[in-house]
Amino acid sequence: MAPNPIQMQKFLSGVNYPCSKSDLVEHARSSGADDDVVNGLEAMPDREYDGPNAVSEAFTSATR
Repeated sequence: MAPNPIQMQKFLSGVNYPCSKSDLVEHARSSGADDDVVNGLEAMPDREYDGPNAVSEAFTSATR
């Protein structure tokens, strides 16, 4: 089952935007994200994200 974008956002609480994909992955790991969430974040395009909506869209596309 694909990870839920809402659950993924829980692990990104407190992230300062804009931020890079690697910053998101690092923050999620330090917040205790499981492998499914981390892998989903790592599968997103390597770019800068300007907010939670942009991350959710990229995460949803990457985990389909």
